[in-house]
Formats: sequence, C-alpha cells, structure tokens
Amino acid sequence: MLEAVSFLSKIMIPAILAFIPLYATYRRIPVYESFVEGAKEGFPTAIQLIPHLVGMMVAVSIFRETGALQFYLGLFKPLVAWIGFPEEALPLGLLRPISGSGSLAFAESIFRTHGPDSYLGRLASTMQGSTDTTLYVLTVYFGAVGIRRSLYAVKVGLFADLCGLVASWLIVTWVFGV
Repeated sequence: MLEAVSFLSKIMIPAILAFIPLYATYRRIPVYESFVEGAKEGFPTAIQLIPHLVGMMVAVSIFRETGALQFYLGLFKPLVAWIGFPEEALPLGLLRPISGSGSLAFAESIFRTHGPDSYLGRLASTMQGSTDTTLYVLTVYFGAVGIRRSLYAVKVGLFADLCGLVASWLIVTWVFGV
C-alpha cells in the first residue's frame, strides 16, 4: 500500500502539469495569452482584497497572541485523549481553518521533532492537504464579490474541515499505522 501511495504522489503533479497545456493546445486555446489576460483581470481584484486580508491577519494575530488558541487547546485535550487522537496534532487541527501560515509553523515543528516520515509527520502533512484555511478563504472570496451573509458558508466550511481532519487521522492510521 505504501509503495502505491508513494508512486502516485510522485507522478500526479507532473502528470497534471503536463496534461493542462497539452489539452489546451489540443483545444487550440492560446495558453500564454490566456494566462496574461487572466493576470490583468486579477490585479484590480487583488487591490480590492487588501482590506479584507489585513482584517483577517489582525484577527489571527489576536487569536494567537491573547492566548485564545491555548485556551481552546486546553478545552479539547481531554476529548482527543479519550478518542486517541495525537495531542501533538491538535494545534494544527485547530489553527488550520484560521491561518495557513500558523498551521504550517505547527506542522514544521512536528517535522523537526518527530521527522517528516514519522506517523505524526505524515498525519500533519495529510491534515494540511485535507483541510483548508476556511475563514481566510471565505474572507477573500466573499470580500471580493461583496457577500455579507456568510454564516452558512462558515458552518459548512468548518464542518468540511472537521471531516478532513478526522479522515486524515483515520486514513493515515490505517495506511501507515501508529
């Protein structure tokens, strides 16, 4: 099983990167010109998003610096101990929907402490790939199109992150063992 996963991970990204321009050429789509046109159209949108991004970065900083993250970690520790979820991965699971860079810092500390090929390293990598920075994404996309009522999207996004977190844990435990 491990050999199959390793093989697929080595060929998927190069295969996708080769397929897209080949398919575009087959369809007679000018790839470079389309890219440049999209970049031109995206620049005003990027300028429009700056206030939303600054607001989100301030909120993430407040969440970390005030001790709110540590407070929530303390609340969840008994639950994760009871179900057998690795306590070292809990900060990554809580921070991932809020901040990509914050969760990446936790993943990096797991890699340094336990190694990238350890159970925890593989779990951290899988969690990073199976969940999203939901609050950041909603801030950016909803801010770009002016959507103000986002409560249902937040609920669904956070539920999807929870499902990705649980699926990551179960699959990594199943494929690689503890």
